[in-house]
Amino acid sequence: MSRDWRNQWLGQSLLEDIDREFEEAEDMLSRMFKTVRDTGPSTTASVANSPYYYGYEITIRSDGKPKIREFGNVKSTAGGLVEQSAVRQPLADTVLDEKQNTLRITAEMPGVNKEDIKISVNDGCVTIQAERGDKKYDANIPVSVNLEESSAKAAYTNGILDLKIKLKETSKAKVKQIKVE
Repeated sequence: MSRDWRNQWLGQSLLEDIDREFEEAEDMLSRMFKTVRDTGPSTTASVANSPYYYGYEITIRSDGKPKIREFGNVKSTAGGLVEQSAVRQPLADTVLDEKQNTLRITAEMPGVNKEDIKISVNDGCVTIQAERGDKKYDANIPVSVNLEESSAKAAYTNGILDLKIKLKETSKAKVKQIKVE
């Protein structure tokens, strides 16, 4: 058996891609903490008293390459530095259920009420916004399917938004027989 069993089971390029993504995330986090330490609290009162939220989710795409999705209220700036924003991007997960013919979006947004949440569905994008006191959320979620906007149903419980939208029915191509003369 080979010394490096990972090469046999996972493939070397996939592991190299994942290692590189982790190194980039670690570098970004190091720069973020250095910036926070060096610059001190923000001058904006609402931002200065709020914590920094940052996280990332790593999934494997259908082509076998890793996909990293960031969320939180920390944004990158020029030169690799980071700054805190008063608006937080919530962690949002999308699931396309072809059996039920629906798109389901789940987003974490603690600290707001259901009345504070605004959802809009446009061509190719679902926008979720909420604001209550110092809690502000904004997410633009790109979608690659056609959605039936009027079918959208949303529920908000214990800080979790659950949105279900039906997919538009695709018109079946009509086949026309042509007689050869």
